[in-house]
Amino acid sequence: MEHPENSAEYKGLTVNSGVAQPSIVNPYLKRGSFRHRKLSVSDYVEGILKGDVTILGQAVTLVESTHPDHQTMAQEVIEKCLPYSGNSVRVGISGVPGAGKSTSIDAFGVHVLEEYGGRLAVLAIDPSSERSKGSILGDKTRMEKLSVHPDSFIRPSPSAGSLGGVARKTRESIILCEAAGFDKIFVETVGVGQSETACHSMVDFFLLIQLAGTGDELQGIKRGIMEMADGIVINKCDGNNVDKCQLAATQFRNALHLFPAPDSGWTPQVLTYSGFYNLGVKEVWDMVFKYMDFVKANGYFEHRRNEQAKYWMYESINEQLRNSFFQNELISSRLPLSEDMVLSGQKTSFVAAKDLLETYFRWMKQG
Repeated sequence: MEHPENSAEYKGLTVNSGVAQPSIVNPYLKRGSFRHRKLSVSDYVEGILKGDVTILGQAVTLVESTHPDHQTMAQEVIEKCLPYSGNSVRVGISGVPGAGKSTSIDAFGVHVLEEYGGRLAVLAIDPSSERSKGSILGDKTRMEKLSVHPDSFIRPSPSAGSLGGVARKTRESIILCEAAGFDKIFVETVGVGQSETACHSMVDFFLLIQLAGTGDELQGIKRGIMEMADGIVINKCDGNNVDKCQLAATQFRNALHLFPAPDSGWTPQVLTYSGFYNLGVKEVWDMVFKYMDFVKANGYFEHRRNEQAKYWMYESINEQLRNSFFQNELISSRLPLSEDMVLSGQKTSFVAAKDLLETYFRWMKQG
């Protein structure tokens, strides 16, 4: 483009055309050199059993994929890894947002690895946006020490709208991590408050992190999540906050006495600690391992694992039926019309749902 400053009326003023802009693509880049080799089921299984965290990460991605082909392959990988799983201590960690779950996991994880050895996998669940469907997946940045520890594996996953604050595929990811030789599994939940049933149904010990002065202790706190907790720990017990934490711990202990005794026979304990200053962390883990010894001795450990397996069988049936319904071509073609009829008031939501289900069942009988 010619500059107007170079015209005759602007004597003595010249604007050079400048340097041609180079391509934004590196000319020495070999196209295709960064493509991943497509792994087979045996490649995944072999890599996982060797403890290769790169292949383990790819396998978890495969499990989380919604593509039908990926799902078929993922199920084969899980089935072949299943005989090598089940030999870990699974700990679910929940709490309200801001309770310090990620900071606590960093302190807990380093303590467990240094004191007890072994390998630790952290499956951190990040809330997904209802609007954009995206997740920050930034929990790893808050686990500064654990993220660089050679014996740890941290995998943040989006919740993807699943109920219970836990990604649907987390249980399958646990199996893969155990097959890879991780003998301690932490499952960090979204921390939604009252719907942590899914997490409770896949771990051996359910740890609830609380804060002092949030008002929860005054309402006897939310019954649903309190009754599931095997241990309650109050974070940020340091500095001027110590007295408040001790008072909150007393109130939580009093609230626990109002609940029926858990099936395990274990009396949930209430402890205080500081994840940031690493105070009281040893006592928390003494409690966890004391609980594990207790439930293994009275047979509840095996009972709970069996009940969890049964629960997830039914959950898998529900998910498969749901997917089969919505992926059906006949249903997907009729859904927009049913939506329009509901929005225009020609049908109620319940009648529209009933009609679609009847259509689906008729199709199933004919097929």
